[in-house]
Amino acid sequence: MIPSLIGTLTMMGTMMLTALSVAREREQGTFDQLLVTPFRPSEIMAGKAIPNMVIGLGQSTTILLVAQLWFHIPFVGSFAVLYAGLGLFLMAAVGLGLFVSSISKTMQQAMLYAFVLVMPFALLSGFTTPFSSMPAALQTVMVINPLRYALDITKRVYLEGAGMVTLVPDFIPLIIIGLVTLSGAAWLFRRRLT
Repeated sequence: MIPSLIGTLTMMGTMMLTALSVAREREQGTFDQLLVTPFRPSEIMAGKAIPNMVIGLGQSTTILLVAQLWFHIPFVGSFAVLYAGLGLFLMAAVGLGLFVSSISKTMQQAMLYAFVLVMPFALLSGFTTPFSSMPAALQTVMVINPLRYALDITKRVYLEGAGMVTLVPDFIPLIIIGLVTLSGAAWLFRRRLT
């Protein structure tokens, strides 16, 4: 349960923070000022994504320290593999947050959309019930759930000591989700320029 909290709490915080950041600027009118600067949409998006990823890594590290120092759960795997997986997961979570914020006009909309995504993702990620016991239709739909892969990575690295090669089936979907959501958000930002 505790290693699974690393991914779950990190996704909730990171996705909400990312979704609200652009929506707040859009409400205040500063986002339109940002769009007329010489920065490209991809650079603006990187400026919104990287700080949130750093905050997400800090949050993950805090939960990891609590798991080790407070609950004394022994860490079996490699920190490099764990943080590589968390980096890919945060890229996907921030991509989802930016995508949500790019379709939202107000902070309330962004918060509602993010909540509508986070709750099913958390419930259907394998956090509370094993993923393999879910109906086949839900397993197929949840292929787009980055938290599903993050939980697998954190549990397997933390408790089993899984290596990089073993986790490739979890890394590849996170890369695809991150690229698709970040590209979609960049396209929507670019569309606002025209």
